Amino acid sequence: MAARFEGRTAIVTGASRGIGFGIAQRLVADGARVVITARKQDTLDEAVAALGGPEHALGIAGRVDDTDHQVEVVARAIESFGSADLLVNNAGINPVAGGLLRMDLESARKTIDVNCFAGVTLVQQVRRAWMKEHGGAIVNVSSVAGLGPTPLIALYGASKAMLNYITQELAVELGPNIRINAVLPAVVKTDFAKLLYEGREEEVSAPYPLKRLGVPEDIASVVSFLLSADAGWMTGQLVTVDGGVTVASGAI
Repeated sequence: MAARFEGRTAIVTGASRGIGFGIAQRLVADGARVVITARKQDTLDEAVAALGGPEHALGIAGRVDDTDHQVEVVARAIESFGSADLLVNNAGINPVAGGLLRMDLESARKTIDVNCFAGVTLVQQVRRAWMKEHGGAIVNVSSVAGLGPTPLIALYGASKAMLNYITQELAVELGPNIRINAVLPAVVKTDFAKLLYEGREEEVSAPYPLKRLGVPEDIASVVSFLLSADAGWMTGQLVTVDGGVTVASGAI
């Protein structure tokens, strides 16, 4: 697979650790140069080193919902590596656990800004600067929480349901030269998701037909496929990557 993305550049948000870092690792292994973002430059520097150094990766710290930061990221991708062919909107937050009746408006606005609107505006930036003329592929990292009620993480689930709709809407608007799809993971073993499994992993994974929780590599391999020419006739698709749990639970 080393030549899959040879000569191509990917932007991956929220990629200093967890699923985002796993995606960046896979894309580098498949031949891409990557520009990764997160809030803290020190953690990004560590990630860049782990990805093989500045020949393969560039880390740019900032807020994913800051349009000035987005413009800088896209510009520096083109300046440093010559293109901005691929985009993975992975950054997300979940500031409030519990149901919607416990939600405060400030947290709700921030969640929608980061989990939904930031992805839209970054698509606008990368399309304007590169993809409109040269084409490209985009993947949004959503969640099975967006498929139905999730009282433990209700606001997060609602934001992912919105992201699913956004993905399909953008597929109609971006074609024919830009494709966009989404991956919908179930519980993946990262720091971000510890609330959902820490201290009870065996219990949480029991309903999964594959009898384990996900790891970042499980998501990264599917993202790589969706960004590649192998998925050249796929756009607007919501691809569930969940160890079979939604089928077993009857959620879909």
